[in-house]
Amino acid sequence: MSLGTTKTALIEQGHWLTVRDCKTVLVVVHTVTFAQRLREVFGLLQADLRVQVVFTVAPHAFGSGVNRYLGDLGITTVPWDEALRTEFDLALAAGSRGLHELRTPLVRISHGAGQIKLLTDTRSLAPGHRRTPGMLSRVHLVHDGRVVPTAIVYSHQRDLEELARSCPEALPRAHVVGDPCVDRIRAELPRRGFYRDALGIEPDQRLVVVTSTWGLGSTFTRLDSLLPQLLAQVPGDRYRVALLLHPNVYACHGRWQVRGWLGNCRGVAVVPPEADWQALLIAADLIIGDHGSLTAYGTLTDAAMLLTSAPGREVSGHSPAALLAAAAPVVSPLHPLSEQLEYAARRRRPGQYDEVAASLSSAPGEFHQRMRTVVYRLLGLGEPACPPVVEPPPLPSSLAEWEVGGDRGERGERGERGERGERGERGERGAVR
Repeated sequence: MSLGTTKTALIEQGHWLTVRDCKTVLVVVHTVTFAQRLREVFGLLQADLRVQVVFTVAPHAFGSGVNRYLGDLGITTVPWDEALRTEFDLALAAGSRGLHELRTPLVRISHGAGQIKLLTDTRSLAPGHRRTPGMLSRVHLVHDGRVVPTAIVYSHQRDLEELARSCPEALPRAHVVGDPCVDRIRAELPRRGFYRDALGIEPDQRLVVVTSTWGLGSTFTRLDSLLPQLLAQVPGDRYRVALLLHPNVYACHGRWQVRGWLGNCRGVAVVPPEADWQALLIAADLIIGDHGSLTAYGTLTDAAMLLTSAPGREVSGHSPAALLAAAAPVVSPLHPLSEQLEYAARRRRPGQYDEVAASLSSAPGEFHQRMRTVVYRLLGLGEPACPPVVEPPPLPSSLAEWEVGGDRGERGERGERGERGERGERGERGAVR
């Protein structure tokens, strides 16, 4: 038998284990983005000797990089087909594919800033049914007339209102737990200077963070004009530029190709997909982004915002992205980008994005406590008699390690793990973009 098969068999049969009589929790990982959000949940179980956590990688079109990400955390996995044949006490997942095949109760969690993107594959929609975001869609929650998840967790109360319309049979299983990224960013804003120092930003420099989701309408489809224009117009001694790409961009096109496309953008810090992104948003002075989650999370900070385009038909009209599109200025092709950045900074008003920020979570500061309560109730265990341990976002690498054309070159992608010691193992915490 393979290592994965042996491990599954031992967990199922209980032989030769040092710590026995544990509840077993299966973490189903489809993509790097899902893994980053799931880490906020399985980390709550890590120190409990009553619980054994097992990991598996489920098939997905954007699954490239998952094994690398989990391996860097010291996690081994069991094969997907073995996980399907094994009974666990509970499973955790942020995706939907293949979950109906599991033989275990399931907790389904959200993986981004609210429910932004509408269902893209409408072939399975019944006539007359309108498109809804995936986590609110019957297509992703029901299989053969059965609601698949035992519990579904959302970030905001308004999600339950939409769920009542789109998939009412799932409503009794829904829980509002908040958003871990909202909680971490808000808690760490007073330490903004520490993150800027770690990134190597001088007191008189301004950090411009360019964010991109994946797919059509994303910032990435405009980088061939946007980045060269930005680099040519802003003074290099006064501005630093960092690029945050959705992990699905790398999973789809490959790291080699993405590096090649960005090869002429010398001086831009291209942050690896497994690295923490929250620190970049906390440190940012200006954010240029699209309808993705990271741009919405940027409204939690005091950064000036500039959108690359208005959201298209793929975005829910009730989402944080739609609210942001109504409040933030949009890049114009008729004016120099440097002037538009200055305009956005001058026009940034206190409270300008409060409505967007409030739409990200209706339980601010409570995600880890509420999430732990849901998981332990389903496991039939009492919660530990202490608050959940929530570590802050790690101090990031210097931007110089990630800069295109920098001295470190391609070592920048591995340097944060290979040369940062313990922080490399603990630090790459993130979520969907």
